[in-house]
Amino acid sequence: MNYIKMIRKKKEKIKENDKSERAEEAFGEDIKSEKNDQTILTSLEDYIKTASYLGTKVITPSMRRYVYRRRLDGLAILNTLLVDKKLADAIEFIKRFKPEDWILVCKRESGWRAVKIFSELTGVKTFTKKYPAGVLTNTILDNFIETKMIFICDPWIDKNALADAKKVKIPVVGICDTNNHTKDIDVLIIGNNKSNKSIGLFFWLISREYMKFYKINKPLPSLEEFVGEELVLEEPKKKRLAREKKEKELKEAEEAIEERMKKLAEEPDKENLSGEIKVSEAPKEGV
Repeated sequence: MNYIKMIRKKKEKIKENDKSERAEEAFGEDIKSEKNDQTILTSLEDYIKTASYLGTKVITPSMRRYVYRRRLDGLAILNTLLVDKKLADAIEFIKRFKPEDWILVCKRESGWRAVKIFSELTGVKTFTKKYPAGVLTNTILDNFIETKMIFICDPWIDKNALADAKKVKIPVVGICDTNNHTKDIDVLIIGNNKSNKSIGLFFWLISREYMKFYKINKPLPSLEEFVGEELVLEEPKKKRLAREKKEKELKEAEEAIEERMKKLAEEPDKENLSGEIKVSEAPKEGV
């Protein structure tokens, strides 16, 4: 039984260490080199769970400086510490503007949920689904508005809003992925702008810091509510296969020990049974 206990303890230890090992495997060497550094806004695990560091297979010249390396499948991996720092710098810039002094544009569907929650919390005017052409430039329009700053979630998808902002010469804050050009972006946030998870994380952090700065007394929803789903630290395939192999070996060893113990437990019974047969046969020989 001591062998079985030893195996079970080993299995428990593997499970305990699995979480931190997953984070290392998700990044490879780059996360190990960043272990001594600290992210400013949230834990490194949040950036990993939301894949905020994950770019595309296309890397523009202006985004190359933020890329750490490529994965084997060709996807670019952004430097997570830079993702965190650029977001923190952008938040400090956004704090300069009161809710009524700037607008937020997000035509990409994956960001609608987070943007809506952010707008409800802060009162910032948002445009999703469709950006009204000329809303910043044509004074004749009934829906014409004046604003001091604009935030866009993708320079390509929100290109009309970006063009209007440049015409009226107001600063632009934008989230840029590795396939975006940063030429007309005044304050840059780098990161995955395709996923509801990463966009949710960005606006959760922006909401938290913005509400704190302007003393907006509202409960901040959880990160999962901004994202719209439960966040799980995904296990890389290589790590998963290695873990499954270990678990299989431990299970086989445990079963082998249990079978051996069972056979040892049955052996005394056989001896007793053979002894009883000899005693019963003895009188017959004497007669």
